[in-house]
Amino acid sequence: MKNAHNNKLMGAIALALGVGLAGCSSGPLTETNTSLYSVNQPVVERTNFTLDVDTDRSGLSISEQQRVNGWFETMDLRYGDRVTIEDPSSNPAVADAVNQLAGRYGLIVEGVAPTTSGLLGAGQARVVITRSSATVPGCPNWEGRYDGNYRNETSKNYGCAVNSNLAAMVANPEDLLEGQSGTGETVIATGTKAIETFREAAPTGAGGLQQANQAQGGGN
Repeated sequence: MKNAHNNKLMGAIALALGVGLAGCSSGPLTETNTSLYSVNQPVVERTNFTLDVDTDRSGLSISEQQRVNGWFETMDLRYGDRVTIEDPSSNPAVADAVNQLAGRYGLIVEGVAPTTSGLLGAGQARVVITRSSATVPGCPNWEGRYDGNYRNETSKNYGCAVNSNLAAMVANPEDLLEGQSGTGETVIATGTKAIETFREAAPTGAGGLQQANQAQGGGN
């Protein structure tokens, strides 16, 4: 009976120690981040805005061009937006007209339009603005703050400040997914401009020392 009582007592002590250690734990092993890699990364979302316009052989009438331009102005068309056209007739005059209007905002009409809902009627085309936004979901994250860090893990809030600021300031959120690609050509005039400016600049002491005017100044 004494041994059975001791076994029960030791079992209760072991269970209490297990619960106590679990309270000091920072969560399941699958949620532990012991690296310096931030799990709080920007997420880029795309939204498509559409405008259906009436077309003819000449492209877009003056009134339809005014509609498109007014829509661009209302949408605050800007750098980072992507403008495409869905035109079943594949009339190049339609693309040229929209391209000229988009050019007023520093943009050009790009290739294939994304899939959008709604059918186009006869003699209609669809102008699509694809706008991207970047956010860092779940930030700030102060969950799981504790006094002891027994797994040497990185804070769950690590990276929230830097990545949230980056997502808020980047001009084109698509650059977070894929950076701008170059032409592959080296422009010598641009590449050497700073070097030539530095070499051709006159030394700061070439003009001699500035003479002090003895007539100026106060005192007796």
